[in-house]
Amino acid sequence: MLIPSLRSACGFLLLLAVAGVHAEVAAPVSTYKVVARYPHSTASYTEGFFYRDGLFYEGTGMKGRSAIMAIRPETGQPVQTLSLPPQYFGEGIVDWGPNIYEWTWQSHLCFVYDRFSLRPVRQFNYTGEGWGMTRTQKEIVTSDGTATLRFRDPETFRELRHIVVRDGSRPVQQLNELEYIKGEIYANVWHSDRIARISPQDGRVLGWIDLTGILADDQKVDSESVLNGIAYDAAHDRLFVTGKQWPYVFEIKVVKRSPMVLMPVQR
Repeated sequence: MLIPSLRSACGFLLLLAVAGVHAEVAAPVSTYKVVARYPHSTASYTEGFFYRDGLFYEGTGMKGRSAIMAIRPETGQPVQTLSLPPQYFGEGIVDWGPNIYEWTWQSHLCFVYDRFSLRPVRQFNYTGEGWGMTRTQKEIVTSDGTATLRFRDPETFRELRHIVVRDGSRPVQQLNELEYIKGEIYANVWHSDRIARISPQDGRVLGWIDLTGILADDQKVDSESVLNGIAYDAAHDRLFVTGKQWPYVFEIKVVKRSPMVLMPVQR
């Protein structure tokens, strides 16, 4: 329900308190405007995505089809490609210094490549599943399909700390591909058309970006052709999104939406 004034809001909260119901302020929801679109291969099952030095870097999944690619945005054509051995299901990717990290879904291996040649440099082991990856100035941030994001030492891949992502009191499960933008973590939620904006300090959802309708259903290969790919060009303040086997990468502007809504939650 919409709260038209402070007085009515206070009355509403009082009634909820008497009834044993608490009110939660939902994180604000923004929408989008498409600024431009770029070609994207519908053969690419996108699991990792970032922008650097004029190129999209993409990590793709599925056993026998997993690869890491450097792609020219204007053409959608790769200028470098490295395929993973067929037993591995590739997942998130992130750049760190002169290297690129790419980890795997259930094989507990993270591969490190030289970014310029895609030559393997080293590898790490870890527990749990691998989903998305991004980075702060000091740490690599990873998702594993739960509501938990883990912050890792880039030199050892060891977990340093973690946060549980919540919208109000509700954990946000199935966090997937990640991007670090202006001090916030942006996260795809698997099988959702929304991107969560997350505080890296406490896991609180600061807001949502609702991308409903950005790609028509008849342009999706199947039900798994979901939103999954966020990239940011910091030099020009450009935000890009794509999905698994989508025909396009979209450059978007986030558009704020109002008003705020109070949501009663039964305890």
